[in-house]
Amino acid sequence: MMTLLSNLWWLLVLIGVMILVHELGHFWAARFFKIKVDVFSFGFGPRLFGFKRGDTDYRFSLFLFGGYVKMVGDQPGDAHAADPDGFLAKPRWQRLIVLAAGPFMNVVLAVAVLTGLYMVSFEKIIDDNGAVVGHVVADSPAAKAGIVAGDKIVRIDGSVNPDWEAILTREIERVDRPIAVSVERSGRVFNTTVTPVLDEKSGLGDAGWEGQNTIQVGAVTEGMPAAAAGLQRGDIILKVNGTPIHSGYTLPDIIRRSDGKPVTVEYSRAGFAKGTTQLVTMLPQFKAMDGKTSHWMIGVSPEVKWNIQKTSLSLPAAFAESIRQNSKFATLIVEMLRGIVERRVPAKNLSGPIGIAGQATQAAKEGPASFLTLMSMVSLNLAILNLLPIPILDGAHILTLLIEMVMGRDISLNVKEGMLKVGFVFLMMLMVFVLYNDIARRIAPGLMLNTHTSPPGQIQGR
Repeated sequence: MMTLLSNLWWLLVLIGVMILVHELGHFWAARFFKIKVDVFSFGFGPRLFGFKRGDTDYRFSLFLFGGYVKMVGDQPGDAHAADPDGFLAKPRWQRLIVLAAGPFMNVVLAVAVLTGLYMVSFEKIIDDNGAVVGHVVADSPAAKAGIVAGDKIVRIDGSVNPDWEAILTREIERVDRPIAVSVERSGRVFNTTVTPVLDEKSGLGDAGWEGQNTIQVGAVTEGMPAAAAGLQRGDIILKVNGTPIHSGYTLPDIIRRSDGKPVTVEYSRAGFAKGTTQLVTMLPQFKAMDGKTSHWMIGVSPEVKWNIQKTSLSLPAAFAESIRQNSKFATLIVEMLRGIVERRVPAKNLSGPIGIAGQATQAAKEGPASFLTLMSMVSLNLAILNLLPIPILDGAHILTLLIEMVMGRDISLNVKEGMLKVGFVFLMMLMVFVLYNDIARRIAPGLMLNTHTSPPGQIQGR
């Protein structure tokens, strides 16, 4: 029960800010053009409470997952459609600005949140070695392209000397589409092509490679060989059976292929003298953890030890970095939607209120930085999704106005009413679908879905 209440609370905090900012965009733009506003509602359905100031009823409604601004004369045939201060009485360019103001304010919020965060705390992963491959999964797209551990990716899709963030973004968005890659090996460069495939677990593109990193012990399971051998959380794993460990995938892979034979682990610890390492030999056990399939294991969870530089940025630098990050997020969202339309990416990646609630709660537990980053991403999601040309959403109304501006006349009332009916049915079906996705996941976060008009790693190896 407490988990449910916590999820609900953080969802309301997260979505509440999104709704408020979005609807304030519409409201402020309407008032700027002297359009009367009847209702400013936080939520849908029956009015719970509120107050009236001027012509506007500011209210909270029963269903809080959304909101709306009701302007005077905003529907054809409305009794106040001829009111000179009504929405439809205003020039089309003014109406277009009013409609676009909501998504625009969500973009402003996304940029402002990250700008403020980076001015307080900006974390940057330092990697002086470049994009060196630490592990390649057997029979993966990267393996089929001839890439092996130790190779350095010097170019991907025309981008020179990319970091792993850029590389992973490419593979996530390029499911079933080839990526041109240039790889440096032993001082020589060769070109190849990698075609990411869909990872059924994450629902994202995966090339089957991982960067070269320092790997440490993340957790030790009591009663298992690693605990008996004295391994501790934070120990740096250097080699297993003489094989250098630069990836969290490599350690469990070696252990699983040991067939129960003794394995020798070389590790270092913060308390050891500089350059001093320790060798321990242990017998893997054939067990199942967390209800998963049985395999050989020693009882450790490897995790990446990141070299993180923490600093604070000036306002101009924080703003520039926020623009860069939001541009990256926006590109990824658009590519994900494109992949869903092209049926390269499964629609199960879409998350609704339940999924977002879980993400919000987890981010809140991780701290303000994680929660604010999630807030920025959700706000950007809201802006992009509301600009889609789906009837009822802002994007469809904007497109209709643009068509009317080109035609020089209004589209017929029957056509508009038909579009609204189709849009309403579509959104209701979409809402049911994303709720089904959320419930199915409960019984991996994907692309977050929320609309204001519709009531919408760590590697665990043992």
